[in-house]
Amino acid sequence: MDLAGSWRAVVADDELRRAYPLPDFDDSGWEDVAVPSHWRSSAAFGASDGPLLYRRAFVTEGAAAGRRSWLVFDGVFYQSDVWLDGTYVGDTEGYFFPHVFEVTDPLVERSEHVLAVEVACTRPSDLTAKRNLTGVFQHWDCLDPDWNPGGIWRGVRVEETGPVRISRSRVLCQEASAERAVVVFRAVLDAAAPCSVRLRTQVSGTDHELEQPLAAGENRVTWTVGVARPALWWPHALGDQPLTDVSVEVFVDGQDEPSDRRQLRTGLRQVRMKDWVLSVNGERLFLKGSNQGPVRMALGEATAGEFARDVQLAVDANLDMLRVHAHVSRPELYDAADRAGLLLWQDLPLQWGYARSVRKQAVEQAREAVDLLGHHPSVAVWCGHNEPMALDVEPGRPVGNPRLFALKFAAAQQLPTWNKTRLDSSLRRALERADESRPVVAHSGVKPHVGGGGTDSHLYYGWYHGKASDFPGAMRRWPRLARFVSEFGAQAVPPAASFMAPEDWPDLDWRRLARTHALQKWLFKRHVPPASYERFEDWQRATQEYQADLLRLHIETLRRLKYRPTGGFCQFSFADGWPGVTWSVLDHERNPKLGYAALREACAPVIAVADPLPDGLAAGDALALDVHVVSDLRVPLADVVVEAVLSWPGGAERWAWTGDVPADSVVRVGTVQAVAPAGAADCHLTVVLVTPTPT
Repeated sequence: MDLAGSWRAVVADDELRRAYPLPDFDDSGWEDVAVPSHWRSSAAFGASDGPLLYRRAFVTEGAAAGRRSWLVFDGVFYQSDVWLDGTYVGDTEGYFFPHVFEVTDPLVERSEHVLAVEVACTRPSDLTAKRNLTGVFQHWDCLDPDWNPGGIWRGVRVEETGPVRISRSRVLCQEASAERAVVVFRAVLDAAAPCSVRLRTQVSGTDHELEQPLAAGENRVTWTVGVARPALWWPHALGDQPLTDVSVEVFVDGQDEPSDRRQLRTGLRQVRMKDWVLSVNGERLFLKGSNQGPVRMALGEATAGEFARDVQLAVDANLDMLRVHAHVSRPELYDAADRAGLLLWQDLPLQWGYARSVRKQAVEQAREAVDLLGHHPSVAVWCGHNEPMALDVEPGRPVGNPRLFALKFAAAQQLPTWNKTRLDSSLRRALERADESRPVVAHSGVKPHVGGGGTDSHLYYGWYHGKASDFPGAMRRWPRLARFVSEFGAQAVPPAASFMAPEDWPDLDWRRLARTHALQKWLFKRHVPPASYERFEDWQRATQEYQADLLRLHIETLRRLKYRPTGGFCQFSFADGWPGVTWSVLDHERNPKLGYAALREACAPVIAVADPLPDGLAAGDALALDVHVVSDLRVPLADVVVEAVLSWPGGAERWAWTGDVPADSVVRVGTVQAVAPAGAADCHLTVVLVTPTPT
C-alpha cells in the first residue's frame, strides 16, 4: 500500500506533541503537504526549520493468517519518531536509506489507521561539531546555507510478507574474469518463529539453493554464487555494460510460495586500486572525472531524466568517473551510471567537522550505504569523509584573519584530530569489513602529515593560492600530491545569471551573492577583477575564460603524469543543483560554461600537449618545451602527426613530428626549441594533433 500523497502537517510544539499521535486528534486545521517532498517546498513551511508533525489516515483490510505487515520509510530527512494508532513504533536517523517497522498486530486489530510522524532536521549550531550526517545538504559552499532539507522526502508504504522477511540484503561482486565471477550475498532474515528455510538465488542464468535453519528474530546468512563465463561489465571507455537481474527468494519449509523476495540488477566486474591506479577486470584505467553535488538542492524533486541527463553529459565530456560529493544520491543516479558505464566515487555524507557523539551512527550508516549501493557496478570507490577539518566555513561569512585561518587549516592537516584520526579510521574499517570488493579511502583532501602519507589531493592553484601556472612546477616538486587530485578549479559566472541582477552592474548585491549564491568576490578581485570591466557580460565571459584555461592546464599536466605517479583526477565541479557562481562547468539549468568545452577537449581519448610557456617571458629567452601525445585508447596508433606553432605579432615558427604511440601511454614526441622574439609578451604556442583526428 503506497502512502504517498497529501498528508497534514504543522510546526511542532510541546502541547501538540502530547496529543497529535492519537487517532481521534483533529488535524483539520493543519496544512496539506505532499509526501514525498521536502517541507520547504510547501509554501506554508518555506522558511521553517521544523520540527514538523505529520499525520496520514489510511484503511487496510487486515492481513491473512501467517502474513506479516511492515511500515517502510524510504527516506526521512533527518530524524523522526513514528506513531501508529497512538502507539509508539520507533525512531529513525539517517536520510538516504530505508527504515522499516513491523506493524502486523495493529493492522490485524483494526482497519482504520492514523500514522503520525515527527520529523526533525535541526540546523547545526556549531559547524565544527555537527551532529546530523547530512553532508553537503547542511554545510557546503555550493548550496544555499539557509536551506533546510527536512521532510519525508521519499516514499512511505506498507508491505506484506510471509513469516520470514528479508530485512536486509547485500550483493557484492567479489571477483570477475572471463572464466568466472563470484558474487557474495549477505541477508538478514527476520523469522516470526523458529523454522527451516530454503534460499533460492538466481544470477546471470545460474541457480543456487541453500537450506538454512532459523531462530526466531534476526538471522544473518552469507553465501556465494559462482557464475561461469560471465558477460563482464566495463566502464564505457573499455567495453560494454551488460546488466543482469538478481533475485533472492526465501521459502519456509512446506510452502510453495516465497515468504519474501528481493530483486535487483547488477553488473559482474572486479575493481582494484594500487598506488591510486584503478583497474577494472584487470585493465588499468586512468580516471578522468569530476565532482558532482546533488542534482537539485531539493533532491526529492529531481526526476529520473535529470539524473540520466547529467550522466550523459559526463560521458559526452569524455569523463570516466563522477565523484558523488559528500552525499548519497537517489537510486536513479546509480541506475543511470550502471547503464552508461560511468564509474562513481561514492562519498559518505560527511563534510568538514563533526561532534564526537556521531561515531556510532556514522559507522552504522557506512554499512547501510554498502547494503543500499553495493550491487551497483558503477560504484568503484568508497570514501568516508570529505575534508575532515573542523573549520567554521560558511558562504558569505569572512574567515577572519586569512593568515590565521591558513595556519588553522595547515594544523588540521598535519596534527592528529578526532575527526581525521578516530572517526575516519572507524569509517574506513566499517567500509572495508562490509565490502571487501572495492577500494576504500578514509577521507578526501588530506595531505601527507605526521604519521600518515595522506590521501587524494585538493589543489586550488590559481584560485585559493598562487597562480594556475604554479601547478605544473608544484607537481614536479611534490609528486606525492599528484597521485590523485580530486579537487581543483575556479569559480565562473554562469550563463543563466538572472539571479545576479546583471542590469545593476557594477553595483550588484555582492553580499547576497556571497551568502546565498557562493560568489567569492575577494578571489575574483585577485584573478578576474570585476572593476576592470565596464559591462557585466564582459566580466562574465572573462571569468569563464579564466576557468577554462585553468582547467585545461591542470588536466593536461595530470594526463602527462599518467600512472607516473597520477592515477587520475576529479575536477571541481560538474553541475550546479542551485543557482550559484561556483566552480561548476554546467550551471543549474545545465547551460555549459566555457569550462565544459575545455574539460571535454582536455579529456579527449587522444591529445597532444606541450609544456606551457613560462610566466614573464622576455625577448631573447631560450625556450625548450616538450611536446607529448597522451592516448587512453586500448590500441596502438601508427604514423601520428603532431604540429606545433609558436606565433607572435608579425611572425610564427612551426614544427612537425611523426611517430607511433603505444596503447594507453604517454609519449614525448619532440621539443619546441626557440628564442623568444621581440613580441615575447604576446607569444602563443599551439599544438595540434593532425592524425588521428581527436574525438
